[in-house]
Amino acid sequence: MRLRPVALVLIFIAAAVLTAAALGSVPIPLREVLGILANRIFGLEGTIAGEWSRAREAIVLEVRLPRVLLALVVGGGLSVSGVLFQGSLRNPLADPYIIGVSSGASLGAAAGLLFFIPQGITGFGALPIFAFAGAVFATWIVSRLGRQRGRLEPTTLILAGVAVSAVLTAMVSLLMVLRIQNLQDVYLWLMGSLSGRGWKHLAVAAPYVFLGVLAALWLAKDLNVYLLGEEAAHSLGIDVQRLQRWVLIIGSLVAAACVSVSGVIGFVGLMVPHALRLILGAEHRRLILHSLWVGAVFLLVADTLARTILSPTELPVGIITAFVGGPFFIYLMKRGSGYHG
Repeated sequence: MRLRPVALVLIFIAAAVLTAAALGSVPIPLREVLGILANRIFGLEGTIAGEWSRAREAIVLEVRLPRVLLALVVGGGLSVSGVLFQGSLRNPLADPYIIGVSSGASLGAAAGLLFFIPQGITGFGALPIFAFAGAVFATWIVSRLGRQRGRLEPTTLILAGVAVSAVLTAMVSLLMVLRIQNLQDVYLWLMGSLSGRGWKHLAVAAPYVFLGVLAALWLAKDLNVYLLGEEAAHSLGIDVQRLQRWVLIIGSLVAAACVSVSGVIGFVGLMVPHALRLILGAEHRRLILHSLWVGAVFLLVADTLARTILSPTELPVGIITAFVGGPFFIYLMKRGSGYHG
């Protein structure tokens, strides 16, 4: 991305953040949001004149801003994870939700949340570890089931992912029954929600997503070569099995970090990378960078709709993404799921 497009993207994201922070069950004028951020975060006292209550300042700084930033992180992380899975499996239906990685992460996170992790930020900081363990477990099972004649078969892997995801979801439901006193919190979490998320959740997820994006950019060149086919990649010195293994690990790590703070939000990693691939082509470095910001803004818009469309009632954001992603998934299946770069 060149300097001018980057500046335009940053301006667009900043405008989206400010608008989302202003909207809610208690609307706050955009000028007040700008004043609060300028005065309290950037230390620009008096830059934007105005009076606002402490209650509105608390709403912006402690409730909406961390949630808005977390939506950006989770949306971008899920989209980058989708780029990795789609590129490695050469299939537009591959994303953390469809192939079972999100379900595995949710199982690990639910088990940790219900049985092992104490309350508080220290305990919550361990949640991505449980989620990552669950994601790796699901990835290992799906990759074993999707392997034929020593190779990963994309179509078989997708079908295995759907089946494994169903089993893991049933296991999560069983855990919820065993710990029924936590039923409401876990149920909302499994539907995918950013409600009640704060700065500590952002601090947990952001480093994993940041490192995952860097690792994805590191793999971009090899993924470009892999699009030529396994035989061509081998002839050009690419260890295909090693590449697939790294993609599964990095994609699972990023997805697990996102699931651990947001619950299961489906279809973001499916729609955004595929749509951008149709527009930008299959060059992975460009695709990763654009998926990062487009996925971030997409989830931010979806979450803003989730908390405002039926205000004061708040919907889980997973419902919004499912309403958009379900028809998109059906369209891809009708169009043909084969992807070869």
